Amino acid sequence: MNKILFTAILTFASYFLATIAFNTQHSILLALIVMLVVLWTNEALPIGVVSLLPIVLFPSFGILGTEATSLNYSKSIIFLFLGGFIIAIATQKTHLHVYISNKLLTLFPNTPRGILFSLSITAAFLSSLISNTTTALLLIPIAMYLTDNIKLKMRLVLSIAYGASIGGIVTPIGTPPNLILLGFMDQHALEAIPFIKWIFLTAPLAFFMLLIIPFFLSIGVNDIRFDAELSHKEKLTKDQKRLLYILGSLVLLLLVNSKIEPYYSGLGLNEKGILLSYGLLMLVPKVGFLEWEDMKKIPYEIIFLFGAGFSIAAAFSSTGLALEIAKYLLELTNLPVILLIMLVAALITFTTEITSNTALISIALPIIYSLSQVTNIDTTLILLVATICASYAFMLPIATPPNAIAMSSGAVKVKDMAKFGMIFNILGILSITAIALLYWQYAL
Repeated sequence: MNKILFTAILTFASYFLATIAFNTQHSILLALIVMLVVLWTNEALPIGVVSLLPIVLFPSFGILGTEATSLNYSKSIIFLFLGGFIIAIATQKTHLHVYISNKLLTLFPNTPRGILFSLSITAAFLSSLISNTTTALLLIPIAMYLTDNIKLKMRLVLSIAYGASIGGIVTPIGTPPNLILLGFMDQHALEAIPFIKWIFLTAPLAFFMLLIIPFFLSIGVNDIRFDAELSHKEKLTKDQKRLLYILGSLVLLLLVNSKIEPYYSGLGLNEKGILLSYGLLMLVPKVGFLEWEDMKKIPYEIIFLFGAGFSIAAAFSSTGLALEIAKYLLELTNLPVILLIMLVAALITFTTEITSNTALISIALPIIYSLSQVTNIDTTLILLVATICASYAFMLPIATPPNAIAMSSGAVKVKDMAKFGMIFNILGILSITAIALLYWQYAL
């Protein structure tokens, strides 16, 4: 009850503070968002329950209608998650993750720090080639098996989630915000960033973050030892081989389907449809590995969580709050370039924490573009900063798909993610600002 009371006090306080700068409707929306974030963080209510509250609260306070709110819970990207969750369940049921875990431990030092680095680097590498969502779904079951130590397991799962987010920015195909940026640039007749040039721009940033984050996560757990039986050699079973071939074909299809503009346009298949198709394949008799009863293991609360994120983004847009915030930003155009970049980086990073990064960047890019038109800052530079920051939010599960998938594992609590994420958010903001000023503005 104390948690509920604390949430109520913060909600009312945020409403009264918001009325200083915003109208009543916008103040109510901001207060409701504060309430949702606090409830997600202090776990006063189950995550699934909190995530469904927008369907009740937004219509009740005249923010967004019931139909308009509930539609956000059936966005097509949610079915990508559904397919990925089914594949993850099949991986666990066949114990394929056990085999992969043993292989990992023979390739890297059998210490928490060594495995944290290996999981982060593997997640980052895969995320640069295929979606960071898919990468997190495939790797997190491995981390869950490696140890029974709750503290270490939490950090292993976070290392995959954060590694997937870090690697997702390295190529234009690694995460949806990157593709949204390229589409936006094309729409506004801005010169596109070629595939190879994008890699050269973003790789140093990813390399720096991959050095810092796994090392920081290993502090306090590096003396813990993994179970001895993990090093025992095992042979693949018939089912494991079959699933490995299926997953191999999935990765190959995703790679072949990915665009490398302007050199290769891909197959044109929808990635969401591919993931869902492979997920459903897991339920086909004599081909798959699951029964319908296994579907009870799907973390539906995470699906609701993303619906809540899309609902918040829709509310920002429909109420005009996004444009109102843009007006306040335009008043800051006389700031020095370094402060303006840092402000945009911080604003995007922390705003992403309360809504899907894909939804947010769709709203933010037009605002940032308008901002660049009345300043002497390079338009492509500030748009790139905003896009990268949308993927470098580490505090809350709603911020990025890998964060949400980490939560779905059950090994991570929101308060743990928030504790580490706050530090990594600040590191990300500072490093992105530094690399934008010292490298990107000369290379673009």
